[in-house]
Amino acid sequence: MYEVELKVRADHDRVRERLAAVGATDAGRVRQVDTYYDAPHRDFASTDEALRLRRQTAIPADGDGGDGGGEATTKLTYKGPLVEAESKTRREHETVVADDAAAEGILSGLGFEPAATVEKDRRFHEFEDYTVTLDRVDGLGEFVEVETETDAGNVETAREGAVAVMEELGLDPDAGIRTSYLGLLLADDGADDPERPV
Repeated sequence: MYEVELKVRADHDRVRERLAAVGATDAGRVRQVDTYYDAPHRDFASTDEALRLRRQTAIPADGDGGDGGGEATTKLTYKGPLVEAESKTRREHETVVADDAAAEGILSGLGFEPAATVEKDRRFHEFEDYTVTLDRVDGLGEFVEVETETDAGNVETAREGAVAVMEELGLDPDAGIRTSYLGLLLADDGADDPERPV
């Protein structure tokens, strides 16, 4: 399966108005803490891959964005290299982890070391066949992502659909950002590698 994604910086208040106008469905809000790992056998920065352990906590409708109060899940995700220049499309494999401490132990035992952490609040909306996500990333600000999953034969069609959704929301797809939040944070920190994968 491939994840097709477009991402831009955007003011959330304006986008929320457009989402309401087009009839998008509010699909909830979460807090995510993503820990990215370095591999012992190859350099993910060079191969444009990523291995991530994501801890996600649902935020109730009346929640304040804190870390408590909602259902918590942990997922382990592998993301392959970008497959096209026009979007952040990657092959992705993801699974729910029953015990995140055990998952950390397995990764550590195999020589995978934590590299960096990205924390963000996300509000999801469903529109047509796409998920529109309003992200507030700690240390970076506000972004909007439009994404869907598809097979290899439909990547271009899925990307064109994501472009259409962005335009309907009053966003400029040509202002798209292909660098991950991790890469943007590392660039802000003055790191040598602003193109670390998501």
